[in-house]
Amino acid sequence: MARSKSSSRWLQEHFSDPYVKKAQAEGWRSRAVFKLDELIERDRLLKPGMLVVDLGAAPGGWSQMVRERLGDRGRIIALDILPMQGIGGVDFILGDFRENEVLTRLQQVLDGSRVDLVLSDMAPNMSGVGAVDQDRSMVLAELAADFAENHLLAGGSFLTKLFQGQGFDDYIRRLRNHYASVSIRKPKASRARSNEVYALATGRKS
Repeated sequence: MARSKSSSRWLQEHFSDPYVKKAQAEGWRSRAVFKLDELIERDRLLKPGMLVVDLGAAPGGWSQMVRERLGDRGRIIALDILPMQGIGGVDFILGDFRENEVLTRLQQVLDGSRVDLVLSDMAPNMSGVGAVDQDRSMVLAELAADFAENHLLAGGSFLTKLFQGQGFDDYIRRLRNHYASVSIRKPKASRARSNEVYALATGRKS
């Protein structure tokens, strides 16, 4: 089947992207690692011994980056609806985060431990209908926020991908009710034409 003009343009843009080339050259699983890398450096997100949960982890770039940064001093639990090739030192759960059964499995793996940092790069499969895609993305963001509020230790941090649009401002207000500081970040590796940003909430309130 012939590719559409839009998909052909995307492929051309993707494979000429300097971050894609850099990821391939350095052995990273995705260009998204450079978004996280910038935020780790800027906001000092990681400390030895942390327990980190990575939601929407596949293909595993963020877990790969966190594992390298923490070395053997820390624990990472990753979750995604898509399969992910194993990473040494990363516990992976395959399942849909929207399902209670999958959330229960994640809670069982945590076994009562409080989390230092929750990362969420979750995004829905895009339909191309703006309002529908925004609603779906906000549902995932709300679920990630619920998880973080229920499982972070006091003072913990939450980093989540958001798309600016309906529900965005209310979501940021919600975060400000639960965290000491909330910042909006647009990493250099985020495509300029995308309305994607990251909300970083630090200092989870007791």
